[in-house]
Amino acid sequence: MLYWIMKYVLLGPLMRVAFRPRVEGAENLPRHGGALVASNHLAVLDSFVLPLMVPRRMAFPAKAEYFTQPGLVGTLKRWFFTGMGQVPIERGNGRAARAALDTGIGVLREGRLFGIYPEGTRSPDGRLYKGRTGVARMALEAGVPVVPVAMIGTDRANPVGSRFWRPCRIGIRIGPPLDFSRYLEITDDRQVERAMTDEIMDAVRVLSEQEYVDVYASTVKDQGTPQAA
Repeated sequence: MLYWIMKYVLLGPLMRVAFRPRVEGAENLPRHGGALVASNHLAVLDSFVLPLMVPRRMAFPAKAEYFTQPGLVGTLKRWFFTGMGQVPIERGNGRAARAALDTGIGVLREGRLFGIYPEGTRSPDGRLYKGRTGVARMALEAGVPVVPVAMIGTDRANPVGSRFWRPCRIGIRIGPPLDFSRYLEITDDRQVERAMTDEIMDAVRVLSEQEYVDVYASTVKDQGTPQAA
């Protein structure tokens, strides 16, 4: 109930007024069953505007700290992120990464949409970076299609480091689902997972019209400058 109140009564209408989002290809989202929604990632705003603007309910991963902070502020955060349909994900070592995958797979097996950013972090300079293969592993283990999505202009509405969102027109482009059922009998094959991930990122690139960089975005951030790519 809280999700739908946020979507249609509280935050959703404000988003529509502030950003006048134009959604293209909404018919490409499967009407029923689980699907992995793989999007580029330009701004924090992406995780709010995408689930609020698509027809079906969508879950997104969020840091577990948002759900465990004590006190009134913690309660409000927990209420807000739960209302947005986000699910807590632990970050850290390999065990935490496996737990994050299992959480997403559980959502998909329930027949729901689960959003993911294959780049693993926000783009540091507006370009599209190499995808992490976790998106492929999740799609294979859950046995679901992958729907490529491009967020357009959210980096103008929510620039890196900004404290407040800036009203401007944004767009959401949703591509046809990618069917990887031909790989379902193949497990734990890094080459297959890499090929799937590259196919997903190419579909996102076509939708977003971003320049593609064959380097992980986190590597560029660690080096401290986009030119390092």
